[in-house]
Amino acid sequence: MTTIKDIAKLSGYSIGTVSRVLNDHPNVSQDAKRAIDRVIQEMNYRPNSNAKQLKQQSYSPVIILIKGYSNIFFASLLEQVQKQLRALNEEAAVYYLDEFENEVKAAIQLSMAKKPRGFIFLGGNLEYFKMDFDKIDVPSVLITNTAKELPFANLSSFSTDDVESSKQVMEYLIAKGHRRIGVIGGTSSKEGSQVGYRRMEGCKKAFQEHGIMFDESLQYEPCRFTMQGGYEAMRSLLLKSPDLTAVFAISDAVALGAMRAIEDAKLSIPEDISMIGYDGIDMVNYTTPRLASVKQDVEQLAYLGVDDLLKRVRKKRVECVHQVVDFDLLGASSIKDLN
Repeated sequence: MTTIKDIAKLSGYSIGTVSRVLNDHPNVSQDAKRAIDRVIQEMNYRPNSNAKQLKQQSYSPVIILIKGYSNIFFASLLEQVQKQLRALNEEAAVYYLDEFENEVKAAIQLSMAKKPRGFIFLGGNLEYFKMDFDKIDVPSVLITNTAKELPFANLSSFSTDDVESSKQVMEYLIAKGHRRIGVIGGTSSKEGSQVGYRRMEGCKKAFQEHGIMFDESLQYEPCRFTMQGGYEAMRSLLLKSPDLTAVFAISDAVALGAMRAIEDAKLSIPEDISMIGYDGIDMVNYTTPRLASVKQDVEQLAYLGVDDLLKRVRKKRVECVHQVVDFDLLGASSIKDLN
């Protein structure tokens, strides 16, 4: 009976190249494909279905796991990640999870069922990684959170410095004369939204350095990273602290909802309350007034994450990388200068 080894020997190509032709993999030259197809026809070769299934598993797609069903920033980040993968002829399967769902347990289940080549996590809770990521053995990348302190040899990470960027937001508002500043979004606990926790830490650092009092019970309101969450959090914050002159929303989606809540309360931005968001999504350029924001470099985050993952999947690099990507603080007409 003719085997794949026979096809390789007769065609003059490697077993790997023959396997790629049998599985319609794109990374094969036309000359090789023609030569191998000719031998297959001449030998009347029929691949074993079980062997073919095993080969298909080796070329299963990359899996992208996204935390949050309505996270506008992740939508733009996903677009860039998929663009990079398509340019490199890589397939990807996308799975959405609830903002508070355990993404590592979901990845473990998918790993057993789908046999992916690798994982890209858009957002992630490091506590979940600490508990269970050792059960995942394929190359993986975490984007928007840093895994630098974790001991896993198959996990890279690319992120923005949440503490420093949020500290600069507060310093920007303070320089504009604001002292009564509110914060909305995420959670202030490490066990919850770690991005929210780090951004709160940056705010507190700025307040401490400038000797400004910050009462978390009155000036902070947690919420999901959604417009609805931002709307409800802003309404609650206005009731608790009607004397605020500025609000920092730790995501642009939260900020967009908050802006609507301010308008519904018959208040004006920036005359009554200044507003600044975080992420720098395209939508902030079309709000009225234009929303100030911290712009994350989405293209760079996506490029670095995909490039790193595929290098490790294709065995072109072994070691993991943990990199912080630059950000820009974008001022806009949603901030009033009180000086």
